Amino acid sequence: MCGIVGTVSHRAVNQSIYDALTILQHRGQDAAGIMTGEGSQLYLRKSNGLVRDVFHTRHMMRLRGNMGIGHVRYPTAGCASSAEAQPFYVNSPYGISLAHNGNLVNAEELKENLFREDLRHINTESDSEVLLNVLAHELQLCGKLRINEEDVFEAVAGVHRRCQGAYAAVAMITGFGIVAFRDPSGIRPLVYGKREVDGKNEYMVASESVALDSLGFELMDDVQPGQALFLGKDSTLATRQCADKPELAPCIFEHVYLARPDSIMDDVSVYKSRLRMGEMLADKILLERPDHDIDVIIPIPDTSRTSALQMANNLGVKYREGFIKNRYIGRTFIMPGQQQRKKSVRQKLNAIDLEFRGKNVMLVDDSIVRGTTSQQIIQMARDAGAKKVYFASASPPVRYPNVYGIDMPTRAELIAHGRSVEEIAEAIGADWLVFQDLDDLIEAVRKGNSKLTRFDCSVFTGEYVSGGVSADYLQHLERMRSDNAKAERLAADQEVIELHNNA
Repeated sequence: MCGIVGTVSHRAVNQSIYDALTILQHRGQDAAGIMTGEGSQLYLRKSNGLVRDVFHTRHMMRLRGNMGIGHVRYPTAGCASSAEAQPFYVNSPYGISLAHNGNLVNAEELKENLFREDLRHINTESDSEVLLNVLAHELQLCGKLRINEEDVFEAVAGVHRRCQGAYAAVAMITGFGIVAFRDPSGIRPLVYGKREVDGKNEYMVASESVALDSLGFELMDDVQPGQALFLGKDSTLATRQCADKPELAPCIFEHVYLARPDSIMDDVSVYKSRLRMGEMLADKILLERPDHDIDVIIPIPDTSRTSALQMANNLGVKYREGFIKNRYIGRTFIMPGQQQRKKSVRQKLNAIDLEFRGKNVMLVDDSIVRGTTSQQIIQMARDAGAKKVYFASASPPVRYPNVYGIDMPTRAELIAHGRSVEEIAEAIGADWLVFQDLDDLIEAVRKGNSKLTRFDCSVFTGEYVSGGVSADYLQHLERMRSDNAKAERLAADQEVIELHNNA
């Protein structure tokens, strides 16, 4: 899960990209980067940290030009190295930079082919650098000094033929324009919009529509699965379907947790989909326990608020804000290590005792992944005086790892893997646990757009919509994602930093 943006204008774009990345900060808090182009010159600033910390006035002044791309990074393998901050750049052909959201499941095979057949060296462990080099090689095949839109679209078609997995990407071709494209399943989101300034059109493409809305762009459409969008340096727009058999299957977890509620994805309001999740949870509770004794419903901020409010309304139960959130602590789900996650929960949330004391409390969260956070929050509710603590998840049990750009832990580290609902409830300390049914979750999202017939629900079912997800690949991913592996990489990174500082 990362956030990307690309824009072309008739004036400087550095501030627009900065503002868009700030709005997309929830999609990645590990690193940020912007690359802009002015004529044949490129300007880059990227580093670890939040957008506000990476870019200072001196950096912004150097980011000149009327087109550019930006990225906020969330580490999909737990690596904290600034070497993997994006955008990435290759000088041949033409000078191409790229920012990517997703994950290629055949990255290792591509990396080997790029070296053996294309004579291209990959300098990092990032699959985004692999994607960039595949695009660069496909563009090089045209053999022209000056390329046109047709050449760009043919290159994207070549990317689709070679790459498997999830990729929403923006790439800037120096002095020519920006191309944005989405994998043939449309797993990760990508939208584009237009605004008129001084009688001239400006275009922007971004991971979520909220970035366009906040900057005054009118949402035009989603980049369709397999489609490429080209923004010329003179603010022209062209689109082309570049995949042979595109079939939309967006990641349903975007609606559960990843996206902001004020975004629209594939013509579905994230806010309304979460309202419907709350309605369906209420229906399930009334079916399972029509004589329930819930006194109050309390959301675990922030993502679950919408579902919890609608759930309370439908059940006729009080809704209360029982936890106060420290907004200077990052999202615990996307922190790179389990120890850091454990430490941050009590720093992040504080209970208001009077909302819990002597009451049967139903806590609502968007999902339960490792269970560690849920366990600590349930204990906080008991410490605040709750008589009974029930727990509802707006999504089904997360039993399988995600391979498309969300750093879900290994199967062994997922609390729902191999456990029944009753066993999960016991493990997290809940008196009663309710999960959303998968069919209800799908209906909650699909009701906003009846044309959606398929979703990537792999974290719930273990069924992956793209090719290339073999048992060997899943084992490789588990070796990379385990907390022990992350701790080893973090220690290695720290050692390099210390050596550099002592040199």
